[in-house]
Amino acid sequence: MIEAGVHWLLGMLALPKVGLSSVFVISFISATLLPLGSEPAVFAVIKANPDLFWSVIAVATVGNTLGGVVDYWMGYGAKKAFAVERDTAWFRWLSHFGAKTMLLAWLPVIGDPICTLAGWLKLPFWPSVAYMAVGKCLRYLCMSWLLLSVPDGFWRGLAEMLG
Repeated sequence: MIEAGVHWLLGMLALPKVGLSSVFVISFISATLLPLGSEPAVFAVIKANPDLFWSVIAVATVGNTLGGVVDYWMGYGAKKAFAVERDTAWFRWLSHFGAKTMLLAWLPVIGDPICTLAGWLKLPFWPSVAYMAVGKCLRYLCMSWLLLSVPDGFWRGLAEMLG
């Protein structure tokens, strides 16, 4: 029973030629403070396997949200490590709007620091995670829809031009 479950899970993570596990890892890492974008990996897997659209969106959203949770806990830990709070506009803004600001966690450049500041300010954890997941899912849906609406000829031409 357990062996069958493990085989099923491994099969799901390696579907079919391009694995969902790579989407998860890249999405997770890109949500931390490391500069990496997950959109190319998400688009490539969806383009190669259109029937996996919702699976890829779900895996990318979960991975990216969990990366945001790591940012949250880093901020929470930093709060304990540094006793002095900074009185900046970012802190006031996050304090004022609370967990709802996590809807903006998908934004490039500022999204990951917003998650870290949320932990620093000890915004409510589960509402922050929920808003973070909604924002990140909407980003992946919009980005995928936009990229899939570009004609295949454009992508072929770009690939030829790049090498």
